[in-house]
Amino acid sequence: MERHGVDHQVMAATFEKALSAGFIQATDYVEIWQAYLDYLRRRVDFKQDSSKELEELRSAFARALEYLKQEVEERFNESGDPSCMIMQNWARIEARLCNNMQKARELWDSIMTRGNAKYANMWLEYYNLERAHGDTQHCRKALHRAVQCTSDYPEHVCEVLLTMERTEGTLEDWDIAVQKTETRLARVNEQRVKAAEKEAALAQQEEEQAEQRRRARAEKKALKKKKKTRGADKRKADEDDEKEWGDDEEEQPCKRRRVENNVPPAGEAQDLEAETGLFGKSAPVDVTPPSKQKERAAALKRDVPKVLHDSSKDSITVFVSNLPYSMEEPGVKLRPLFEACGEVAEVRPIFSNRGDFRGYCYVEFKEEKAALQALQLDRKVVDGRPMFVSPCVDKSKNPDFKVFRYSTALEKHKLFVSGLPFSCTKEELEEICKAHGTVKDIRLVTNRAGKPKGLAYVEYENESQASQAVMKMDGMTIKENVIKVAISNPPQRKGPEKPEARKGPGGPMAPRQMYGARGKGRTQLSLLPRALQRPSPAAAQAENGPAPKPAGTASAATEAPKMSNADFAKLLLRK
Repeated sequence: MERHGVDHQVMAATFEKALSAGFIQATDYVEIWQAYLDYLRRRVDFKQDSSKELEELRSAFARALEYLKQEVEERFNESGDPSCMIMQNWARIEARLCNNMQKARELWDSIMTRGNAKYANMWLEYYNLERAHGDTQHCRKALHRAVQCTSDYPEHVCEVLLTMERTEGTLEDWDIAVQKTETRLARVNEQRVKAAEKEAALAQQEEEQAEQRRRARAEKKALKKKKKTRGADKRKADEDDEKEWGDDEEEQPCKRRRVENNVPPAGEAQDLEAETGLFGKSAPVDVTPPSKQKERAAALKRDVPKVLHDSSKDSITVFVSNLPYSMEEPGVKLRPLFEACGEVAEVRPIFSNRGDFRGYCYVEFKEEKAALQALQLDRKVVDGRPMFVSPCVDKSKNPDFKVFRYSTALEKHKLFVSGLPFSCTKEELEEICKAHGTVKDIRLVTNRAGKPKGLAYVEYENESQASQAVMKMDGMTIKENVIKVAISNPPQRKGPEKPEARKGPGGPMAPRQMYGARGKGRTQLSLLPRALQRPSPAAAQAENGPAPKPAGTASAATEAPKMSNADFAKLLLRK
């Protein structure tokens, strides 16, 4: 616009529109301010001591600094100008074009107080400005401050100070400079030695911890090997127990039995999670002596009645899982919890053949309405673990039945937040999110043990609030963790591929099981004659319709009739 001679008022209005456009990065605001300030600087005639354009330029610099501090820094948690380039340009203009070194020094003092005093290149930039437009006294003062404050390259700053005193300083100035540089470098070397020792100690500590983990793994592996010999009896007990409870076998994955055979250490049993199904659970840990285990199992086996599951009552029954194995008298403890939903007919906890609670149970109500109300207790924390409440379904009749009450489609009013610290609570996250709109619900994702995974779903009142929250919260730091925020759109899960759905170039392919476990080999020879493998011209088709006939095929068929034996004989006689 400046190249085409556009009026200044139009330029200023365009700049104001650009500021209100709403950029997604703080650096975009810095760039547009720099471009506008460069334009205003080109309008000033610096041969005059004061002018309207010069005052406008100075007020624009001051407004830019205020805008970056109040608007940009509050929105993005950064100013977008960590090196203070706008202030540096203002200081150069005041020193070089306006001969106002006092204002330039004030600007550089402000730059250093914004966290730039530890960088050697910033002090050297200020020193060069004083060197070109200031005096020796202020140059010496700047270098002395640089020696005390610089932490990245102190040797370089000390060398510049000594070089200046060699050429311009007195003997006293030289002695002071040598003393300051030697003291500073000695302190820096001492700090570096301490940092190196600390780093070496941390490395050694990490090696020791890694060695301890290796030993623990080896001991755990040896313990599992030793206990494998005792696994047969436990497996048999599990099979008897599954026969007793009928349909429960299909609701409990085979991983349960494997974990029962290999009993883990006592401290780890509660946190084991089954990854193969909703109702899977690892077996409880028993640390009592074998003799007492047998006595207790025999006593409990007599006390626990054999109850067959009645599938006709599934509509008034809910399945409760993920309960702590250490729960004592689960029926007594869970009954008051579910009686708030309606009259409870029976709470039937499931025990193993040894009498240990398996972590799940059935709750039967008098009315179907109460069972539906009980589903609202899903994910309620009981003894430090989220309790799973789901409909009672016979999976032999409904193998594809899965319980997941949350939407898996795109929800523009809901956000997916990842990278959260594990210590972040629902209340803390709500306090952060409600600054960008009305929060309807927040769900922290946890594992089966109730421990957070660092993920959360935040539901806003409408889509516009969710969009604003994405722009402002994405990349935010919470307790030293950088979070990622996006609109909730879970990826589609691919279902198991059915054999009849797979098709090849010639039609449906045979199931993989026809060829064995590894499928059909590439080098397998076909025993079908070639003549039978060639499709007839009338039957040959392309993928989307009949195959195109080669050019000239029809004419060649009419012009070249088939030759008889007599014709071939005539050809031979001609030779």
